[in-house]
Amino acid sequence: MGAGREVAISLDGVRDKNVMQLKKLNTALFPVRYNEKYYADALSSGELTKLAYYSDICVGSIACRLEKKEGGSFRVYIMTLGVLAPYRGLGIGTRLLNHVLDLCSKQNISEIYLHVQTNNEEAISFYKKFDFEITETIKNYYTNIDPPDCYVLLKTILQPQLKK
Repeated sequence: MGAGREVAISLDGVRDKNVMQLKKLNTALFPVRYNEKYYADALSSGELTKLAYYSDICVGSIACRLEKKEGGSFRVYIMTLGVLAPYRGLGIGTRLLNHVLDLCSKQNISEIYLHVQTNNEEAISFYKKFDFEITETIKNYYTNIDPPDCYVLLKTILQPQLKK
């Protein structure tokens, strides 16, 4: 980083006392209204849900949940990841996603996935930089937004191999 370019980006957990920050961000960022189950999942997901602060201003968030797969292993679902437009390109989304990817690695979670609206090229290219791949298209996934179709983006996380 160049001199003078260093800015404080900090992450904080989502709790009852600051969940309104997440609600306000989601209202500003996404064309979808999230229900109480979303917020309950976000609050109960611990380290998998974070608010991002840029110079102490809440400007982004990631909210994930842990899902059990058949066979007993787990995967992470990214419910939302967003950064307010004026703060994009500063590494905040990268910091949020890397936080969750690091957690997955440490907890031996080998799969992380999300749904993205098919016309959201900015999000699709962001995730592709992290080796997410489009694995399927779901028609009419969204009910009140156009286009209603989404892609499923999946990343397989290679686990560090233990030396014998």
